[in-house]
Amino acid sequence: MKLKESSDMIIRTCMGASPGESVLIITDTCTDEAIGRSLFDAAVDADCEALLLLMRPRAQHGEEPPRLVAEAMRSADVILAPTSRSLTHTRARQNACENGARVATLPGITLDMMTSGGITADYGRIDETATRMLEMLKGARVVRITTELGTDITFDVTGCEWKADAGRCTEPGSVSNLPAGELYIAPRNANGRIVVDGSMGGLGLLDEPLVIEVKDRYAVGFSGKRAAELEQIVDSAGPDARNIAELGIGINPASRLIGVILEDEKVGGTVHVAIGDNSTFGGDVSVDLHLDGIITGPNVYVDGVDLNVGRLAADK
Repeated sequence: MKLKESSDMIIRTCMGASPGESVLIITDTCTDEAIGRSLFDAAVDADCEALLLLMRPRAQHGEEPPRLVAEAMRSADVILAPTSRSLTHTRARQNACENGARVATLPGITLDMMTSGGITADYGRIDETATRMLEMLKGARVVRITTELGTDITFDVTGCEWKADAGRCTEPGSVSNLPAGELYIAPRNANGRIVVDGSMGGLGLLDEPLVIEVKDRYAVGFSGKRAAELEQIVDSAGPDARNIAELGIGINPASRLIGVILEDEKVGGTVHVAIGDNSTFGGDVSVDLHLDGIITGPNVYVDGVDLNVGRLAADK
C-alpha cells in the first residue's frame, strides 16, 4: 500500500470525514513529517477544512499536549494524532471526544507502518471479530492469563465495560488507535505475575523477559534485564503510575511485533497489560503515564472457559 492510499483510507474510511468538516492533524518533531503532510493532503482532497499542527514531543505516553493544542482539539470534528508519544490517554483527547470530535491516535507511527502491516488489515473482518468476542466477554467476572514463561495473573473485571477498537471512528465522540484491532478493559483488581516477553512501552522490543509482580492492582516488584530502567520510568510519574490500568487482547491478524506499541498491542493472539492511567476508558487512576507490555502465546480463561485466543494469530 502506498502512503497516499493509506492516508486516503484513514481519512475517508476509518474517520468517515465529510466535505466541510474540520480535520486537525497533530504531529511532533520526532515523527516523519511526510506522514502528517500526507494526512493533511488527504483531508484537503476530501474537501475538508484541514489544519496541521507541529508540536514539541511529549516526554511520556499519556502526557498532556500544550494548552493551545488542547484548545484546538476541542473545536475539531476529526482529529488525527501521528505523534511519537500517545495522546490517547489524555484529558485533552477525552475533552475533545466529549465535545463530539472523532479521534484517531497513531503514536510511534512510521512510514513503514503507514504502508504495511496492521494498517493494511481488512477492518470489516476485524469489526466482525470484535463484535463476536465482545458477546463472549459480556458479563465476565474473572479473567486469568497464563503463559509457559510464567505469567499467571488474575483480573477481577466484575461490572467493568469491555471496549473494542476495530478501526472505525465515524460516530461523534468515538476514539481509535490506528493501526486498530484490540479489545480492552480497565480492571477492578489484579493479582499475580506478568512476564512481558514481546515489547514494553518506553523500552521497545525485549531480548529478555520482564517480570512484574502485582498485588491488589499495583505493580510491587520488577525484575529482569531492563527492570531498573522500567521502574525508573514508572516511578518518575508518581506512585499511581504503578496502577495496573488495562487488560487488552490483540485481534489484528496483519499486525507484526516490531517494537512499536501502537502495532505490537494489536497483534492477533497476544495479550497486553498496561500500567499507569486508565481514567479515559472507565478506570479511576489519572496520571501522566500509560505503558503497555506485550505478552505472547497467552492462555486466556474467562470465568474458567478458555477463550482460545491463539486462533487470532493464525487467522491471516
